[in-house]
Amino acid sequence: MLTNVISPHSFEDHPDSPSRSKLRKTLRQKRRTLSVEEQQIAADQLALNLLRHPDLYRARHVAIYLPNDGEIDPQVYAHIARRRGIRFYLPVLHPVHHGRLVFSRYTDDTVLTANRFGIPEPPFHRGLRRPPWALDAVLFPLVGFDEFGGRLGMGGGFYDRTFAFTRIRPRLAPKLIGLAHECQKVSELPLEPWDIPLHSVVTDRGYYRVKAGKRG
Repeated sequence: MLTNVISPHSFEDHPDSPSRSKLRKTLRQKRRTLSVEEQQIAADQLALNLLRHPDLYRARHVAIYLPNDGEIDPQVYAHIARRRGIRFYLPVLHPVHHGRLVFSRYTDDTVLTANRFGIPEPPFHRGLRRPPWALDAVLFPLVGFDEFGGRLGMGGGFYDRTFAFTRIRPRLAPKLIGLAHECQKVSELPLEPWDIPLHSVVTDRGYYRVKAGKRG
């Protein structure tokens, strides 16, 4: 159910079903059509909704992302939340364990370099990394979502592989929170067995908490 607040990325290399591929193309195009002004308004409203999200009240170590391909932007939220002492991390492609992510500290002074997908990321330094299980929350972009915690990413499976441990060790799981524009919501997503479900989704309109009994 949508909780009103304020309006304002296959598991082992499984191929997508035709329905998921078609839906991904449609929803990506939809978010790309948003104007610069619409994106800024959405980012501002997203920030307000994240600041009020109960799963983030006590969070101190939070992973975010840098927007690409029309994704909703969490950087307004990060700028404000840093004043509250929250530390932020960006996903980095693991150089050894291919298809998985590590998370490196992200500050205003962090030097970023484009990875093989052209997405900026911090350098891979051991002392600056935080393991996935040690994060309090992970905010990641969605291509599509439904209110049951189903999500559609870009199809690379990076988050599914990285957070597969949450199925067998749920107590170690950070809060997995998808971010999207409200226009990316669908009634129900065709899911795959390797999909890692979400705890909630936050949009520019509010947030959806996964309905009880629908996770897993």
